[in-house]
Amino acid sequence: MPFLIALHADVLVTMDAQRREIPDGALVAEGPAVKWVGPTNELPESYRQALDSGAAQRLDMRGHVVVPGLVNTHHHMYQSLTRAVPAAQDAELFSWLGNLYMLWSHLTPEMIRVSTRTAMAELMLSGCTTTSDHLYLYPNGATLDDSIAAAQEMGMRFHAARGSMSVGRSKGGLPPDAVVEEEAAILRDSQRLIEKYHDDRRHSMLRIALAPCSPFSVSRELMRESARMARHYGVSLHTHLAENENDVAYSREQFGLTPAQYAEELGWVGHDVWHAHCVKLDPEGIALFARTGTGVAHCPCSNMRLASGIAPVRAMRDAGVPVGLGVDGSASNDGAHLLGEARQAMLLQRVGHGPAAMSAREALEIATLGGARVLNRDDIGALAPGMSADFVAFDMTAAGYAGAGHDPVAALVFCTPGHVATSVIDGRVVVRDGHLLTADLPNVLARHRQLAHDLFLRASGG
Repeated sequence: MPFLIALHADVLVTMDAQRREIPDGALVAEGPAVKWVGPTNELPESYRQALDSGAAQRLDMRGHVVVPGLVNTHHHMYQSLTRAVPAAQDAELFSWLGNLYMLWSHLTPEMIRVSTRTAMAELMLSGCTTTSDHLYLYPNGATLDDSIAAAQEMGMRFHAARGSMSVGRSKGGLPPDAVVEEEAAILRDSQRLIEKYHDDRRHSMLRIALAPCSPFSVSRELMRESARMARHYGVSLHTHLAENENDVAYSREQFGLTPAQYAEELGWVGHDVWHAHCVKLDPEGIALFARTGTGVAHCPCSNMRLASGIAPVRAMRDAGVPVGLGVDGSASNDGAHLLGEARQAMLLQRVGHGPAAMSAREALEIATLGGARVLNRDDIGALAPGMSADFVAFDMTAAGYAGAGHDPVAALVFCTPGHVATSVIDGRVVVRDGHLLTADLPNVLARHRQLAHDLFLRASGG
């Protein structure tokens, strides 16, 4: 396989065991894996010869900071079609959902595919190289296959979460009955998707997770059966948990348990489980998650947008809970900039707990290694020999970083979040000079605008 060699990075942030930050850094990738990392002047002669002979692709990283690809642990990509919906602009979680469920019931397979491509483009340009997506409703013939096809076109490393809702309003749940599925059908499709797509090899580009949506939209039985199936096949589990006070109140009223107790009762703790939000996770829940290695997808922008509160990330990290970042749905965040999410994670902890609550480097670590741990992976999140060749470069000569040369690594988080200049996923350049190479983005966005318009017409009976 030809080599890809990045040279002369102002700083190369490895996130390796020593947390090395290498001035004038270089990196060599061969195929999907990193082969060598170090100072440019120590690049082995064999790689220099490969550059001289044209047997290696050169990336000149002068003026750039290179970091491991960022990892997004929670998203609802279809929601990019329903940003800033007036009826949902000023609502908390349950009211927000109530205003959007029936709108989403008019989604089509094409809408899923195009919204996924759009959401992934936004993520990739923000520095994200690995993402999960939680798709939990399947109207009008839509399937998770639609998302997977889009991810393969975009070239993103993808954890596709087969979400589901089975308890509608008639049975005491939150969603309308029109958007729920039969549980037997959910489990059959879950098995089909795992057997067809799940790849557990190192450097895998596609993994499946099972993801019943939330305690207020599925039954105990579906949670238990999903856990049994996931453990049988060796796939991960994902759901929403303890997102706000109403979420906690629902759990206590319906089950007589806190959200963490409910998760434990159903077997939903362990290194193969991650929960979104956990804004209201109590001290006992934090201790449980730390003891069992259960992960949390922290979504600061969404938590602020819906006024859910400030997740106790400082306490979680201090206890040893795996924490990664998520942009959450594009209708509860209205954006999908993962570097921006790292910045907000740092700032929000400081609002709640003081200026020492989170440093820029810790936020960057959560966005890389933290996300890898939450997704139960040991091959992404750091740049070292044997790790996946996923890395991104930010141009520090951009206006937003002017004057930040004192500490360019911290500047990535403190300053206005920028777009990547270069992105490499699985050893393949997918963004060059700030331009996405894996999609005709103007055409994708034009179709996305039309489909967003069509969705509102369908919902209004037009």
